[in-house]
Amino acid sequence: MGKVIAITNQKGGVGKTTTSINLAASLAKTRRKVMLIDMDPQGNATMGSGVNKESLRVSTYEILIGANVIGEAIMTVEGEYDLVPANSQLSGAEVELISLDQRERRLRNALESVRGLYDYILIDCPPALNLLTVNAMAAAESVLIPMQCEYYALEGLTALVTTIKKVRQTLNPKLQIAGLLRTMYDPRNNLANEVSAQLRSHFGDKLYRTIIPRNVRLAEAPSYGKPVITYDMRSKGAEAYLALAGELLRRETAETTVGKAS
Repeated sequence: MGKVIAITNQKGGVGKTTTSINLAASLAKTRRKVMLIDMDPQGNATMGSGVNKESLRVSTYEILIGANVIGEAIMTVEGEYDLVPANSQLSGAEVELISLDQRERRLRNALESVRGLYDYILIDCPPALNLLTVNAMAAAESVLIPMQCEYYALEGLTALVTTIKKVRQTLNPKLQIAGLLRTMYDPRNNLANEVSAQLRSHFGDKLYRTIIPRNVRLAEAPSYGKPVITYDMRSKGAEAYLALAGELLRRETAETTVGKAS
């Protein structure tokens, strides 16, 4: 069964969608079968994967309200991963979900028919702790949190961890924090270094060793509808996300080994 990871942070502009796209492409490069689900009405993961969000026949919206099955929305993109796209229609799903049965589990139920086809299913969440994000967390085994090392990031992190605990208690007892990822990192910034040290002290092994740097190629790639490893594989951004994919795979191998030993 595919490992489902929700990539989320209620704070915008922290590299959440960049991480979703580039981690999906990097895992695909390791010959894993990967699906990326765009759960953000802005549709940035869709556009960043080279798909025109305005011309979608079936999107995440139709899947959540039950108008179509998820297999009808899947498309393979240049990054060699499968994509379930989204556009602004998804913003109306929250209102419609309120009156539907199992409103928090709609995505989880939809994934049952395809989960066994993938090694990894990544979910790009909206920058808000809303019903769309709750659907993603209810469907996922773990949460990956991209964040900038700045003052307000720590305050937002507290609210996110509280939400994860509530989802674990009420909807998904298996939900865990996969890890925290430092993004757009500039080692010349003293505050960034201080916040990084605080994260390491508080979260320990949950903090990924891989750090995503500020990188021009990484910022340019979405405008070409490509992951950075397709746009410029030799860039620092591409190297960082390939390193993240490797770290994620090593962690999973280590966890599996420990599980078998116990």
